[in-house]
Amino acid sequence: MSPNKTGGDASECLFGVDLGGTKTEIAVLDPQGQFLHRARLPTPASDYLAILHNIAQLLSHAQGETRIRAQALGIGAPGAPIPETGQLKNANTTCLIGQPLAIDLQRLLEIPVFLENDANCFTLSEATDGAASQDRTVFGVILGTGVGGGWFINWHLHTGRQHIAGEWGHNPLPTFASMARTIQLPSRACYCGQRDCIETYLSGPGLSQTYTDIGPKQASADTIANRYMRGEPQAQQAMTIYVMQLGAALATVINVMDPDCIVLGGGLSQMPWLYEKLPRELERFVFSASVQTKIVRAKHGDSSGVRGAAWLSQKAFS
Repeated sequence: MSPNKTGGDASECLFGVDLGGTKTEIAVLDPQGQFLHRARLPTPASDYLAILHNIAQLLSHAQGETRIRAQALGIGAPGAPIPETGQLKNANTTCLIGQPLAIDLQRLLEIPVFLENDANCFTLSEATDGAASQDRTVFGVILGTGVGGGWFINWHLHTGRQHIAGEWGHNPLPTFASMARTIQLPSRACYCGQRDCIETYLSGPGLSQTYTDIGPKQASADTIANRYMRGEPQAQQAMTIYVMQLGAALATVINVMDPDCIVLGGGLSQMPWLYEKLPRELERFVFSASVQTKIVRAKHGDSSGVRGAAWLSQKAFS
């Protein structure tokens, strides 16, 4: 466990946990959003009870380090709660599927627990005090190992009737058929049981698959991005396809909800040239003479997940 930056004595400090597949991180924020404490432990990803006790250990340590008692805990999880039961669904940490994580933690910790999926926590963070803090309608996008999204509307998270609002990664890639004829990419199966989901193309593994499909070489998404900057033809073609697909996919979001701002996070959002090329692709697909939607990179980077989880705990003070 490796904490940093401790201190503070505010009575309404915010405690949040980002439950990832490989690490579990806790953060304590003061009411202004400044870090008072951060620490992390490896996630025992195959053992549900161990995950519960891992979070309890992190919370106990955080309270001891800051000398502040948590009034509530926010959790960013790799899945979403079923509204009727609180059981998790769509979790890539499979031991969580079907488990009432928030309910069990509330019993164990004896404080209110508020849970959202990691993409919603990312969006909440960036809309609260991040890159989209001045915007009323925000779509948060994670482009990483998977593809996720979340909605922030009229200063609140919007999760929807099924608690799946923002799950654009499991919509079919728009205009796939016409693009396939042009660039000859084969159809792709998704773990969700469907084919040609946005995630299978716009995730890091999806970009790697495109790179492999169009040329003889194989590479990770990071390597492809570096090769693109060096002018490698195969990487240049793969990235051109990627930006076109991203533009088509985000255009459907704009056409349906017309947000003020789209915030991009995850490893693939770090490519600076993406923000120069993407607006031109959006103009091809958005049903408007011009596109005024802001496309911005996340302000808090990898910290947005745990920051958003902490902001969830603010519900205890409202």
